[in-house]
Amino acid sequence: MKSPFPLLASFFSILLLTSCNGGYDFEKQYELQGEYWAQDDTLNFHFPIEDTLRIYNLYLEIEHNTNYSYQNLYTQIYTQFPAGQRIKELLSLELADKAGVWLGNCGKEYCVLKIPIQEGAYFNQQGEYTVMVEQYMRVNPVRGIRSVGFLLEDTGQIKAR
Repeated sequence: MKSPFPLLASFFSILLLTSCNGGYDFEKQYELQGEYWAQDDTLNFHFPIEDTLRIYNLYLEIEHNTNYSYQNLYTQIYTQFPAGQRIKELLSLELADKAGVWLGNCGKEYCVLKIPIQEGAYFNQQGEYTVMVEQYMRVNPVRGIRSVGFLLEDTGQIKAR
């Protein structure tokens, strides 16, 4: 008779892996229809912040096809605070290295890359925040972008008072 241990170990491993959420307090993905992103297609990510002492990492996750024509993707990122203030930042998201080799996890047709846009961040106000992302390339629309996601990761750390 075979031992049930390997089967049970496999079952518990799968259960453990599926119960982990990766530590993200917020994550949302936009699928871009036709794999193109027009400049007037703003992607809005709304999330609440309750604890102003917690420290977070913020990421964008870009999925593009392997025929994407550029090494990077310029984005304009706006952050709106609960009290109404709004800041903006121009970011170049590097999708390939200088030799043109795709960064991230690539298959035959698509690559997925999680890019840190701010690490060790904290929020001074409680309430609803909005991060708005726009493509800011010289071409409109930019083709080859399949999806764009935003991830808010709780680091488990608290800022010093």
